[in-house]
Amino acid sequence: MFAERLKSLRKEQNLTQQKIAEKLNISRGSYAQWEAQRTQPSSKSLETLADFFNVSTDYLLGNTDIKSRTLETDLNKTLDTVRSFDGKPMTDSDREVIREILKRRQREREQQENK
Repeated sequence: MFAERLKSLRKEQNLTQQKIAEKLNISRGSYAQWEAQRTQPSSKSLETLADFFNVSTDYLLGNTDIKSRTLETDLNKTLDTVRSFDGKPMTDSDREVIREILKRRQREREQQENK
């Protein structure tokens, strides 16, 4: 399932294996091995691929058919499990401040990638 999804995502973006390999700073051969189901990426590489294609690792691995991953969904899930430094739940105000900081950082990152 992983290899098929990886290849499909690459083709949807009209990218070659070489172009993705360059963007991910890996060899084309390594990337080709993943699409050919000869090897599996490390967990770090899997996360990098998920970030690159803006999908979850669960989608890449075939554990879900939900393709899109939104920053808002990810933030809400993460902030629901975070505690403050003193072990108490965060306040709604604290959550909102963190949410805005992360959204701003994500926008900056996307702008840098599009240059």
